[in-house]
Amino acid sequence: MATPDTRTQILDAAEHLFAEHGYRGTSIRAITTRAGANLAAVGYHFGSKAELMAAVVRRVIEPVNAAQRAGLDALLARTPEPPVGDLVEAFAGPLFDEMPAGDEGGARTSRLIMTILSDPAEEARSWAGPAEDSVRERYLAAFARVLPGLSPEELRFRMRGILSVTAVDRLEIQQRPTPGCASPAVGQAARRWAITFLTAAMSAPPTRT
Repeated sequence: MATPDTRTQILDAAEHLFAEHGYRGTSIRAITTRAGANLAAVGYHFGSKAELMAAVVRRVIEPVNAAQRAGLDALLARTPEPPVGDLVEAFAGPLFDEMPAGDEGGARTSRLIMTILSDPAEEARSWAGPAEDSVRERYLAAFARVLPGLSPEELRFRMRGILSVTAVDRLEIQQRPTPGCASPAVGQAARRWAITFLTAAMSAPPTRT
């Protein structure tokens, strides 16, 4: 097996450390020490710690985004107004699929998503680029067509809820200490429960002002 190049080693090290300690709790020195690289390597390959954070998150999120795009394309090819449950599954399903129960990579992805959602550092939340924005905006538009009573602000809030519920569930599943609890069967059941729950949440009447 070929030895990973320096850029990949830095990404791997940063992914572990950002997931464990957050953006501000992770130093460039800690990353390069874990990667077996010199301090200048981060600047050479990424430019800055913030750009390294963005590269780490995009590498993790890219497969999710690709599956979400494919799912939405398939739904819209059938009808311009898919059922809410189908939209929820196309959006949330890939998050479960890329964070399988009992998998260390899935656990790390869960922790990274929680970091993005909760880390006070602006750099942890400003990683998205045009590709990620496009996926989110397309889903927002699709949900808006089938849920016309929701204001744009409440719709965005509910979509953030999809991300939060999924990430918290995956993180909790991965951290269970009892062997066998985080089994693939548990993960598949949680996927179904989440889609049922989130479909009901997305379909709820607009909040009265």
